[in-house]
Amino acid sequence: MKMGIGSGMYQTSQGNAAVACVPDAISFAEPRSGTVRFATMALAIAAGVAGGSMLDSRVATTDALTAMFVVLALVGGFLSTWSPCGYSSLSLLRPAGRYSFGSVARWTPTFLTHVLGYAVGALVLGGALGIAGWMLFEQLPFTYMVAGMSVLAIGYGIHQFGFLKMPYPQRRAQVPHDARYRFSSWVIGLLYGFALGMNYLTYVQTPMLYIVTGVALFSGDVQTAITIFAIFNIGRCLPVAINFLPVSNQAAQAWLARWQERAVEVDGFLLLSIGSAALTLLFI
Repeated sequence: MKMGIGSGMYQTSQGNAAVACVPDAISFAEPRSGTVRFATMALAIAAGVAGGSMLDSRVATTDALTAMFVVLALVGGFLSTWSPCGYSSLSLLRPAGRYSFGSVARWTPTFLTHVLGYAVGALVLGGALGIAGWMLFEQLPFTYMVAGMSVLAIGYGIHQFGFLKMPYPQRRAQVPHDARYRFSSWVIGLLYGFALGMNYLTYVQTPMLYIVTGVALFSGDVQTAITIFAIFNIGRCLPVAINFLPVSNQAAQAWLARWQERAVEVDGFLLLSIGSAALTLLFI
């Protein structure tokens, strides 16, 4: 896919100086053919069944399921970087001016408040789901929750490969870009962190969020629900740390664009393999 190069000027939150916008990406990863996607999907399921069988003989079922879910939650948070707000955060929450030790040091409070916003988001959303789950689902058998979430994961994995249409309730919104005109950088970091850390205030391009939400709700435990979203939000927040390195905005955005389709495939592969492994652990 090719797109024309665009450029322009914008005003930063650090001052009134005009800064050239980053040119639009001109090449993106193309989706694979239906045959390749189907083969990859079948491979993911086979890998999940084989992995589940192997884990069943070596690790306690509860420990194996917990470890797989932690991986899913952490990677799911990272894959949300390929959402519109992920692109925006990497682009807008950057050190001002030319890269140097001083610019990074001045930007560090912005990163820290961004992390704080994610933490508050996990506390609020996880706490609310944990309380609701405690009131409604405390007596739900563990195996029922795992089976239900595994089937849901497989369904959304097939959805990611384009062979099944699953419901995708999302708020079609992004973080407010005009905030950079009205607030200091550290305030923007906090606001963006909280909005993204709540996960349902903006559009998130990974259905792993639904699995994370379901497990947090059906766990019936407030502490567990908060921990679950803390893990997911760590994955969401960590990519912004790339701005500690001398990586240009253009390079970061171009890399994201090149891997957009592959991120969807990784998403689907993990959902299918982990869902299949979990079902295998439950029923063999």
